Amino acid sequence: MAYTPELSQLGSATLRRLACYMGKPMTKSLEMLIGLTAMKMAEVKPGEVCSKCRDDRICEWCPFNSHPISSPPILHTKSPDNPPSGRARSL
Repeated sequence: MAYTPELSQLGSATLRRLACYMGKPMTKSLEMLIGLTAMKMAEVKPGEVCSKCRDDRICEWCPFNSHPISSPPILHTKSPDNPPSGRARSL
């Protein structure tokens, strides 16, 4: 991950409670919440995020795209065959 945001105590506590409710780790819960938010925004305000985006590498499967073409590849697999990368590509 290129940037790790710090959460406030309230934000962290809220995420922890949501993760407990979902029965998933906080990291998985956060990714799920981000994805659901993106899909909802794509429904409610189609094209709003896309019009301001500066990263065209994932448009075909971006969750903000209301008509994605394909499924996203697995990007976060950490295994001996696919070690995590050191730095993300800057925009």
